[in-house]
Amino acid sequence: MLGGRGFGCFTWRRLSMGVATASLWAGSLWSQAAPSPPGITIPSIGVNLNLTPRRVTLDRATRTASVFVFNQGDTTTSFDVTLVDRVMLPDGQIRAVDQAAATPAGKTTVDLLRSAHDMVIVTPRRITLAPGKGQMIRLRAMLPTATGTSAPEFRTHLTVTNIPPPNTGLTADQAAAVQSGQMVFNIRSAVAISIPVIVRLAPIDARARLESTRLGQTSLQLVTDGSPRKVSALSFDIVRLGASSLFGNVEIRGGAKGEEVLGLARGVGVYPEIERRSLQVVLKRAPRPGEKLIVTFTDDDGHPGNLLARTSFEVS
Repeated sequence: MLGGRGFGCFTWRRLSMGVATASLWAGSLWSQAAPSPPGITIPSIGVNLNLTPRRVTLDRATRTASVFVFNQGDTTTSFDVTLVDRVMLPDGQIRAVDQAAATPAGKTTVDLLRSAHDMVIVTPRRITLAPGKGQMIRLRAMLPTATGTSAPEFRTHLTVTNIPPPNTGLTADQAAAVQSGQMVFNIRSAVAISIPVIVRLAPIDARARLESTRLGQTSLQLVTDGSPRKVSALSFDIVRLGASSLFGNVEIRGGAKGEEVLGLARGVGVYPEIERRSLQVVLKRAPRPGEKLIVTFTDDDGHPGNLLARTSFEVS
């Protein structure tokens, strides 16, 4: 994927038995120019699902929340609603704990996860939505009574997955038409959207620093003809200094007076299981030699608009 992984990551996986699955995980896709959307939407084959909001935070003052699930597709679809523990990797990708634990580096990250899975109750667990209809999913936090805890923040992910209809197999006539020795695949799509559910037991401690800023190039796929081209991109690391997760927006400005917006990444998260994450933001144009770029990271969580970190970079 290109750009700063800020909003969500959409991937397809085709499994060996001819089943295709797709996943979207909030908190990790690049975003460049558009304002933060009110929810997360994935169009797919027969599935067009929207979740609002894109992030849930529960604490001692706010122990309940609702997430609105809306079927924007053209067919009636059933969905499973589950809580799945996922971790963030240093490159910003979000992976289920079993996937991440398959690698040595990922296992270290999994060991640092503080799961909120057993702290949150979700109802209902399965919903069926007609086209153009929606339903509320309700979440309630069961917080420990003790005031002292080893971690100020816990997290899991609310995951909504479509259930492929039972009539996706071959009909009797289709099965009879299969020739001897012929292999037939039945592709079914399962689309999952996940949003983070954060449980906080202590006041927010969100502090950050920007490091290792570097200018380079990356390949960008053109919308007009689908051909790739090289574009300028600024890369840097967001270092988490406080105990809480970070969630905010990155803005890169340049020009003679530093007023021209050259790059933007919204909804960039850094979760407590990692100390830093790498980010790459595509720029609208190539910076000029000697031009000074200003990079800011502002909060979009507990104190929206607060400056979390700032750095500058002079183009050589």
